[in-house]
Amino acid sequence: MQIVSRFAPSPTGRLHLGHAYSALLAHDFARDRNGAFLLRIEDIDPGRVRSLFVDGIIEDLMWLGLDWDGEILFQSERLPFYAEALDGLKTRGLVYPCFCTRSEIAAEVAASASAPHGPDGPLYPGICRRLSRDERARRLAAEPHAWRLDTAKASAEAGPLYWHDEETEVLAEPQAFGDVVLARKDAPTSYHLAVTVDDAGQGVTDIVRGRDLYAATDVHRLLQALLELPTPHYHHHPLLTDAEGLRLAKRTGAPTLASLREAGADPARLIADLRMGQLPGGYSSAGT
Repeated sequence: MQIVSRFAPSPTGRLHLGHAYSALLAHDFARDRNGAFLLRIEDIDPGRVRSLFVDGIIEDLMWLGLDWDGEILFQSERLPFYAEALDGLKTRGLVYPCFCTRSEIAAEVAASASAPHGPDGPLYPGICRRLSRDERARRLAAEPHAWRLDTAKASAEAGPLYWHDEETEVLAEPQAFGDVVLARKDAPTSYHLAVTVDDAGQGVTDIVRGRDLYAATDVHRLLQALLELPTPHYHHHPLLTDAEGLRLAKRTGAPTLASLREAGADPARLIADLRMGQLPGGYSSAGT
């Protein structure tokens, strides 16, 4: 079986050094094994996606000398596949509509003396899971809504699940995330659903990505079981951090590859150093 890896950035900003490191690891994982390396653009966030950032991703990868195989896949062109997967879960009663606003959820969490927390913060308190069938039907016809996975019900149906990170077998614990959103009010899918469907659709055998997504793999493993999709092997790598120990991120203004290019950085030297585990001054790697 041919090895297939992928790099799947969101065009919501310019790529930074952390993206370059992740793309390089995924690229080399496939190339070292005579496999295929794919590029997927995860452009399902209508409020933040910009076409200029898509152009920037392509420009940055070409500057680094990281080539990919085949055509670029755009998630915005695959909405029918996500809808089909979601419809199947609806038919089985494994998802439910959620009409809550952020403020309503925050108020419910604040009113609880012991609101459970997961990897992403307070868990959704299950407000809409408790609605009657008649109320759901009435509100579906009139109100914007998301679709949430009934994680407890889905986990009970799927049974114990495992996945592999490198050579380590991991017991999936998707309930730690609560009832995750599979389709948003402003978008017909979410990261969890789209990434699971697309990895299967593209035949991805090995997922090389940052350690920050380690826990989310539990949710993806559950969706793979529910949708009868294959489970890739996972390889979660350490994250790059700045001089203050903060992981590089778009939202914190991490220096971009474009800024490195403008400063005269040599991309061949940068890639060679990254392959040897050497980072530019002020950067380091963290396992979590």
